[in-house]
Amino acid sequence: MKYFLLTPFLFLFLLPVKKHTVKCEIKTSLGDFVVELIPDNAPLTCDNFLKYVDAGLYDNTDFFRVQNLQNQNDRPVKIEVIQGGKVDSLKSFPPIHHENTSVTKLLHKDGVISMARGDTGTATSSFFICIHDQPELDFGGKRNPDGQGFAAFGKVVEGMDVVRNIYKQPFNGQLFDPKIIIYSIRRKS
Repeated sequence: MKYFLLTPFLFLFLLPVKKHTVKCEIKTSLGDFVVELIPDNAPLTCDNFLKYVDAGLYDNTDFFRVQNLQNQNDRPVKIEVIQGGKVDSLKSFPPIHHENTSVTKLLHKDGVISMARGDTGTATSSFFICIHDQPELDFGGKRNPDGQGFAAFGKVVEGMDVVRNIYKQPFNGQLFDPKIIIYSIRRKS
């Protein structure tokens, strides 16, 4: 009899635990899409992004850069991303500690959103979205000489067709010409 009473409780422990996520809608001049942030895995990076969202600092910024297979002749390791969200340095929050993929377990797969950076610990507002899988951006990847990779913190869950359309827009060097306006980024949940 005791065995049957314990079975339902044991079953509850075997159920997968749903991670806490936060969805944000990104409205652009080429359409809207939704990203899902995963603060359970990347708390510092998600918190940083949401500070900019909640302060409205991404409003009227833009997607300004594209890196594709045609415009990185000087780089031995090529990637495919769109980059945006650069906030005026006078309005930026302090840089954040780098959360690499060996800790967060969030890899740079197709549609993943991640923080742009120079050295580790320099990320502020600018972010990028992966087009196709980009393993060279993960911890140990060869895109950044320090091997620390970049801080992935979520993924596109609606409107990846909009992201791919942005990726296909005209560019000069690595800069979109014209830039794609980010009208706003707002929490959905």
